[in-house]
Amino acid sequence: MITERFLIPGRVAVVTGAGRGIGAACARALAEAGADIVLSSRTEDQLRKVAADIEALGRRALVVPADLSDPAATADLAARAAAEFGRIDIVVNNMGGAMPRAFMDTEPRHMENAFQFNVSTAHALTRAAVPHLMESDGSVINISSAIGRLAGRGYAAYGTAKAALSHYTRLAALDLAPKIRVNAISVGAVATSALDIVMSTESLRTEMEAKTPLGRIGTAEDVAAAALYLGSPAAAYVTGTILQVDGGIDTPNLDLGLPDL
Repeated sequence: MITERFLIPGRVAVVTGAGRGIGAACARALAEAGADIVLSSRTEDQLRKVAADIEALGRRALVVPADLSDPAATADLAARAAAEFGRIDIVVNNMGGAMPRAFMDTEPRHMENAFQFNVSTAHALTRAAVPHLMESDGSVINISSAIGRLAGRGYAAYGTAKAALSHYTRLAALDLAPKIRVNAISVGAVATSALDIVMSTESLRTEMEAKTPLGRIGTAEDVAAAALYLGSPAAAYVTGTILQVDGGIDTPNLDLGLPDL
């Protein structure tokens, strides 16, 4: 049956930024489909809660608290995963972020930090996982952003880093084919803690919804469903793709109110 191609029993997925939001939703979705999960982020208590959800599904979870802004710590996840489970089949690079800033407030160090946090860490984990992914015809899923392809004020550092991550995905897909598939999800506005102020302010939420063709803000589960597809045999003929999960937006759907410069 075609639905069986969306199942991943006995596989092992490593998910970064897994304590909440998109990372936690991806971890739960992959576990529901049959995978054991390696969870990592800075905050151990959040990871423990996600791990409990995964174990309630009858799957195993390994919690690895770490400062994933350090590429060395991120790369060490692959060793921890392989030591615990003996394999790695899926990597979800959900680490990332950068604060919006006016152009003249965006110093070179902000650009460098955004690149390291969003791109270098993804490369470090992917590179460390490659020997294991080669053995299982594995899948890498990078969580990028719509602002990596759209022009929005205040996103010089974040948008540039996410654009780099998207193109890194295409380059890595070619380098690692045919044994490893590498894809990305270009995420639009999603109701996570990063959007708390929007979700709790009716005027901002209404504005964002009105500027989104599908008329709503996305959920972490919308992204998780895409991650499950890309990590499963259902996407066995898909690599180097940037899958847009953004409600159809073609312009930024929120004005940050930052000054011109």
